Amino acid sequence: MHYRLSADSHAAHYIAVDARLTDITTPTVDLQLPAWRPGRYELQQFAKNIQRFEVVDGDGNPLVFYKLTKDRWRVQTNGVSELVVRYNYYALLAAPNQLNAGSSFISDTLLYVNPVNLCLYAEGRIQEPCTLELAIPDSWTIACGLAESSPYPTGTRQLQAADFYELVDCPLIAAPVIQHIQYDVDGILFHVWIQGGRRTDGNPTFDTQRIIDDFSRFSARQLELYGEFPEREYHFLTLILPVPHYHGVEHRNSTMLVLGPNDEGEGLYQDLLGVSSHELFHAWNIIRIRPTELLPYDFTKENYFSTCFVAEGVTTYYGDLMLRQSGVFSDEAYLKELQVLFKRHFEHNGQAFQSLTESSWDLWLDGYDKGVPDRKVSVYHKGAIAALILDLHIRQLTNHARSLDDVMRLMWERFGKPFIGYTLDDYRAVTEFVAGEPLNWYYDLCIFGNQPLEAKLNEYLAWVGLLIGYEEPTSEQPGGIRLLELDDLEGRQQRARWFNGTFIKPTSDGHVQAVSEDKLGKNVVAE
Repeated sequence: MHYRLSADSHAAHYIAVDARLTDITTPTVDLQLPAWRPGRYELQQFAKNIQRFEVVDGDGNPLVFYKLTKDRWRVQTNGVSELVVRYNYYALLAAPNQLNAGSSFISDTLLYVNPVNLCLYAEGRIQEPCTLELAIPDSWTIACGLAESSPYPTGTRQLQAADFYELVDCPLIAAPVIQHIQYDVDGILFHVWIQGGRRTDGNPTFDTQRIIDDFSRFSARQLELYGEFPEREYHFLTLILPVPHYHGVEHRNSTMLVLGPNDEGEGLYQDLLGVSSHELFHAWNIIRIRPTELLPYDFTKENYFSTCFVAEGVTTYYGDLMLRQSGVFSDEAYLKELQVLFKRHFEHNGQAFQSLTESSWDLWLDGYDKGVPDRKVSVYHKGAIAALILDLHIRQLTNHARSLDDVMRLMWERFGKPFIGYTLDDYRAVTEFVAGEPLNWYYDLCIFGNQPLEAKLNEYLAWVGLLIGYEEPTSEQPGGIRLLELDDLEGRQQRARWFNGTFIKPTSDGHVQAVSEDKLGKNVVAE
């Protein structure tokens, strides 16, 4: 199918879509708009943003159509071999942000598109090649993981996708000015695209060389873990807003990041590092190491699966750990992120009734809403804690000879690289193979159970010289969960090996030391 996107000259914030389907041989054609997008496991009902809808043949004559469902249309073809669907898509979210990493947006100076929002497909032809034509000025820069066709008529640009699945997994930014930074790791070319990356004083939001240095380090560490990269190139597509925001979404050979405010300085850069490392890890885990229930995506309904604690929990754990193990984060910076993780889980849903598998399944019900008290857990937060416990358990069993790294590498080799999908039983079998023992206790407590995890977590944290405790609030401190460093030489040495460090000296004061709460991380969303 060929899609043409342009601004509707009569209505602000509407993207005009013309979708052309050729080689029709059937009396009817069913057209489907996705009800959800990859990376966000909830029905988002994109059809509610369509303002008008009409279908004509290749000569512009109207064709009869009617709705089958909320987002599916059946067209009577009358024997024609070509049809064009025309509709407007409203591309504006509520203020103050007006967009996020999974939406679309149009203005005089920006075209931002997640094709899954507004590109429909013809039933039975989802695997056919797609082209995406953009009616934008020739001088504009396009940032996207899709290849661009050239030459093409003045005033339009065209991108190519192998099929609809690739098309909707490749968001794009087009604007007059987009900062473009490149770096190479083991022959893989990485692109960092930043739109809106200037502070109100006119200076760049980020330092180019610092991005190259830091991104190269965590990218190299992730490639080292898996041994290879699934794609030839990778794109970090970044929109910087003037208002607070933090959101990232993984895609096949790119990630879409929306951050702000642009004047936040070092805090904004730390956000960029955290979400970028998280999303890059997804290039293996969920994009290729994918639950069998999501292969292929069915965009018409819920795709239930019980292993989102692997897809998001393991990724959340590794996102920050990769920054520490690559030397981008210091020990102090990483421990602050751990404290944030622990506070989010234990202070908000540590007593919830659902297990990780139950909350994974129910993502489609209320996984992204606050929900009722003590019902569900976060597959991100509790999932990351479960991953940490498993990693330290395997390290302790094997004296660091094996770790969760080996689990994920084996998951890549068995399921991700051949792209065949895995089940919960597959993941369990791999973890037990790497551990060299049954892990009944782990799955009963951490994955299938709803019991509090503080005691088991502290058992493994103590091995690396750490402890979580609860402090009563005072007039000077908010209290709550605190991560503490123990004055324990053996624990500090084990922690150094966990962090890929070297021998470190013990503290000298003989006391438990609290991790600083200065500049603790935000309540973030990284999908």
